[in-house]
Amino acid sequence: MKEKYFNWKLGSWGMMGLLILPILAIFYTAIGESDELFSHLFSTVLPTYTLNTFLLVAGTMLLALVFGIPSAWLMAMCKIPGEKTLQWALVLPLAMPGYIVGYVYTDWFDFAGPIQIWLRNTFELTPQQYWFPDLRTLPGAMTILALVLYPYVYLLSRSAFMEQSGSLLQSARLLKCTPTQSFFRVSLPLARPAIAVGLSLVAMETLGDFGTVNYFAVSTLTTAVYDTWLGYSNLTAAAKISSIMLLVVVLLLSAERYSRRKQKHFQAQFTSHEDHRYQLFGWKKWLAVLWCWGLVLGGFLLPILQLAYYSLHYFSDSWTTEFKVYSLNSLKVSFSVALVCVVIALIVNFYHRLSGQDGYVSKSALIPMRLSSLGYAVPGTVLAIGIMVAVLTLDHSVNDVAKFMDWGRPGLIFSGTMFALVFALSVRFSAVAIGSVESGLAKVSPSLDMAARTMGCNSSQMLRRVHIPLVMRGTLIAGLLVFIESMKELNASILLRPFNFETLATYVYNYVSDQQLELAALPAILLILVGLLPLIIVNRSLEKVH
Repeated sequence: MKEKYFNWKLGSWGMMGLLILPILAIFYTAIGESDELFSHLFSTVLPTYTLNTFLLVAGTMLLALVFGIPSAWLMAMCKIPGEKTLQWALVLPLAMPGYIVGYVYTDWFDFAGPIQIWLRNTFELTPQQYWFPDLRTLPGAMTILALVLYPYVYLLSRSAFMEQSGSLLQSARLLKCTPTQSFFRVSLPLARPAIAVGLSLVAMETLGDFGTVNYFAVSTLTTAVYDTWLGYSNLTAAAKISSIMLLVVVLLLSAERYSRRKQKHFQAQFTSHEDHRYQLFGWKKWLAVLWCWGLVLGGFLLPILQLAYYSLHYFSDSWTTEFKVYSLNSLKVSFSVALVCVVIALIVNFYHRLSGQDGYVSKSALIPMRLSSLGYAVPGTVLAIGIMVAVLTLDHSVNDVAKFMDWGRPGLIFSGTMFALVFALSVRFSAVAIGSVESGLAKVSPSLDMAARTMGCNSSQMLRRVHIPLVMRGTLIAGLLVFIESMKELNASILLRPFNFETLATYVYNYVSDQQLELAALPAILLILVGLLPLIIVNRSLEKVH
């Protein structure tokens, strides 16, 4: 049996090797080489960058907690006006890039912005007579990131609250607990594992953010990696800083996995779906409505309305040849990444299925499934450095061989082309495709495999004739999700794009950096609309479950 599946095993392990190669390259470079620049940074600014990173992550997690949990509990446990609309509207900020939201609010709240101008004109104040908070600071970055990332906490918390037993909450009512007491004494303790998973996702997204912190001039480990590579062209020092970030990611992943285990244990006991929601009245009802709509307004509606205004007034400046060329670039890259990730997902998942036909799944099939998904947790910045180390080594090897054979130097055929960017995005988003295809294959009955065997089909024919048609919907969704995520990716694109090559994400960010978002409002809206598709899919899935 093992011999029959050797090719699938080889393909699965080969895919895994390619996907974890950038991570191994970072550690190899960081451990194997010494660097004077890193030593200088370590003794001067790196401790400050590390502290800023810690404060940014902790502050964003705290604010995401404050934004996400009350809104999740209100949607799951209370009856308020407009709740059906709010349930999906509260997810919308997740589609907004943080640096775009940051630009919009900075434009409004700056000294020359409309709000401060109105204050000075209305109350006849001079700048020395009033104090106004500066948004482009560490607390400002925390607030903006929390506004666009709190839906991670909201989604998982709402799901956990909805799965809680109605009998427990009914018991709380019999003990004359108020809704607030019921929240703190019953609902919140039971939802802690799910909340911890949501916070882990917020922490990983915050750790890897570059656009927002760079625009807000907050120095973090992520900006240190960019400055070290793009400013000093020192790949070794960048790899060493990246290895520090990888260790933080490992800690966050460990916490997230532990929380998932706890979540299964807690929720296995509470499966009742009784209608046990509270009916709010008076000022409490309108306060709840105001809170939820305030989050939607602040995280999505106000920024998107500002972008729509820019798009209408600067349409002729936005609808340019560059916009069309960069859109085509994004489409090419995203389609290539989606295709690669779907192929990887089919190979890894099908070998996993074949290995389980004897009644158990071997570790040789389980390991590629798990390790191939690691890239999704790694910040795009860190991943880009690992890819750069790997492809530069490959380029140098190819050029050395070509020189030895007297063929002439081919140049940077891997690091200087679209290959490096497609490679990086495939490593980062293969987990999305693997998860989608895995859930699709799990619904295919094993009896169909046995029937295909009795009809003389080998494993390749079985995949082509039986499994792919049955999981076509899941495979298309996997490709769509990867395509969308690739369109939005900024961090890896900035570092790995070829010379004179822009994607929509880098195109928009360049204008944001130059304080000219109005000239790129149209592509920014396009990116946001594209980002809404996976949110719609996720929200519909949750509605079907509950």
